[in-house]
Amino acid sequence: MSMTSISNFSDSKFALTGFPGLEVDYIWIAIPFFSIYVMVFLGNCMVLHVIRTEPSLHEPMFYFLAMLAFTDLCMGLSTVNTVLGILLGFIQEISLDFCIAQSYFIHGLSFMESSVLLAMSFDRYIAICNPLRYSSILTNDKIMKIGIAILGRSSLLIPPVIIRLKFLNYCRPHVLSHSFCLHQDLIRMACSDIRFNYIYGLFLVISNLLLDAVLILISYIMILHTVLAIASREERIKSLQTCVSHICAVLVFYIPIIGLTMVHRFGKHLSPLVHVLMGNIYILFPPLMNPIIYSIKTQQIRKRIQRLFCLKGT
Repeated sequence: MSMTSISNFSDSKFALTGFPGLEVDYIWIAIPFFSIYVMVFLGNCMVLHVIRTEPSLHEPMFYFLAMLAFTDLCMGLSTVNTVLGILLGFIQEISLDFCIAQSYFIHGLSFMESSVLLAMSFDRYIAICNPLRYSSILTNDKIMKIGIAILGRSSLLIPPVIIRLKFLNYCRPHVLSHSFCLHQDLIRMACSDIRFNYIYGLFLVISNLLLDAVLILISYIMILHTVLAIASREERIKSLQTCVSHICAVLVFYIPIIGLTMVHRFGKHLSPLVHVLMGNIYILFPPLMNPIIYSIKTQQIRKRIQRLFCLKGT
């Protein structure tokens, strides 16, 4: 391929889709979206601050929670400029290079969140099924290695499929389905051979999201088997309560992904507004809900936050 054609593809501009039919109300729509982003940033920063400053929370479970909060914070940062940019009238289109970079971060952070949720399920499995060896299995050194593995898995597997987007010929209308860039959106506009992107992308989804979901399910089957073997009803309830926050976080993450996938696969006849709404739910719902879930359901986090606000009030 000639350098001229590559340059032409690199200079391509892609139109972002806001909320079709609601253009006159963008300024009003921007208010709840701005509020959601503020809550995402403040909520996840608060969780990170509480875990960092409270020595009693320097445990494996809360280290993984800190990873989850950091991932959610980065997800919000990766899309805030285009989503609010459209609603406030600052931008209508983006360059191919920016689009590729944004899709890398969105997909990479999704895989990272899935990996963190898997690590958290492993933490709950050890805590309930093998409590006497919990501290010896999940040492600080092991947690650091798990964190590095999560980061490597999420960032190093994606570049082959993302980099190839730079060299595709985009001859179809350059209109994205969402207020941000996704890999599946870009290959939909390409006229080049996309078999590698399709096959490798499917491999990434199966080896990350699907495999993680299956392993999380298996871990909870084993946890349930162990809990049901406990004689005391109170002890069974107490053990399961330690998993409630994580189960909610798993549902909050996977349900929007499944919904967006269904809309992309089978909802071509649906209004573009449905696609846009599902895309924004996929991006914003987990980062918004996870701090709320852990602030309400996790006693140690809740008490520390209450103490934090009481100190500020005095």
